Amino acid sequence: MNRTVIVDFNNFWSPSGGGVRRYHLERMKFYKNRTDTLLIFAEPDSKTYTEKISDGLIIEHIKEFKFPGNWEYRFIWKEGKILPVLQKYSPDIIEVGSPYILPKAVSKACNKLSKVPILTAFWHADFPVTYVRRYFEKLHLPHLAKFFESLAFAYARSSFKKYAKIQASSCEVLDRIRQNGFSQERLSWIPLGCNLNTFTPKARDENFAISIKGNDPERLSIFFPHRFCDEKGLNLFLDAYPLVCKTLSKEPAVLFAGTGPDLPKVKAAAKKFSFIRYEGFIQSEQEMAKHYASVDLSLALSGWETFGLSILESLACGDALIAASTGAAAEHLKGSNAGVLLDERTPEALARAIVAISKADKKQLKENALNYAKNFSWESCFTRQLSMYKSLLH
Repeated sequence: MNRTVIVDFNNFWSPSGGGVRRYHLERMKFYKNRTDTLLIFAEPDSKTYTEKISDGLIIEHIKEFKFPGNWEYRFIWKEGKILPVLQKYSPDIIEVGSPYILPKAVSKACNKLSKVPILTAFWHADFPVTYVRRYFEKLHLPHLAKFFESLAFAYARSSFKKYAKIQASSCEVLDRIRQNGFSQERLSWIPLGCNLNTFTPKARDENFAISIKGNDPERLSIFFPHRFCDEKGLNLFLDAYPLVCKTLSKEPAVLFAGTGPDLPKVKAAAKKFSFIRYEGFIQSEQEMAKHYASVDLSLALSGWETFGLSILESLACGDALIAASTGAAAEHLKGSNAGVLLDERTPEALARAIVAISKADKKQLKENALNYAKNFSWESCFTRQLSMYKSLLH
């Protein structure tokens, strides 16, 4: 039987990453034991070697340089690193998950193959908005922000010119891509999923939950497992926390988990406030689920999420949610009705939202969260995606 061969390239992969890492790990699980497909994941790494996981899954480790600082990203960009993988496996489908340089490098490498594969992309980061427009908006240069956003979309149109499909998990993001020059037939909505057997209220650890709250069940508990940077709302939350402490009679208990460029700020807050703890980087899904299920509230403060896996995982564990008013965070909040939409991106507004959650009917919010999250699974995500691949091939 002829198998469909798929090769993945993504410079957003990181061993300590969040949503993109989870996407690829779950994708590899899906394909691992299949007999009708072969998935090859080209992983940027510290050395080059082939790792055969099963007949359905191979990881090609490619040696590349590591970015300095509190990051673990490596960058594949040379055609000479890409072409050997393509020649070795002669793929039917290629998926590229990052927008910088890699899409064109992969496209050029494909020109040297006897069998030209179908190129697809996954819009994991809405980079014209998140990394370009926002930068200039922070400098209070709205005209430049709009101008460079348009240039970024022009770059994307050029980079993905030969790509048959652009996938995204947010309807808002897909609509913005369409408005910026990508035809509707090239766009595909692929909502991501959640391991509903792992991320469940059953993952709650009562002893852990009460220890978080300092043995006071009335204390509000919050989990922040996002990358430590301004994009994810870290500074916003750290500025809002003292305001919440002044309003509530009991300081909320906060668990931070992960890493990022602003890790020193998190460690400083943990030293300053009695009920802020830094848990380090949590590797296992089970441990993440325990943390989600053992707190009252999770935060989705980035208005530029393209899906927000951590948001869905928290909802699947029954957490209430405070979400940014744009992007996938807003889509999840509006779809679930499981919390409060942040009306403006200020510490004062966030403090008000946290106080509102502390006084809300948490039992009803939990029920709303669970009813929404049960509609998403990784199986349905990748089944939908594979069907899209097959329609392109046939």
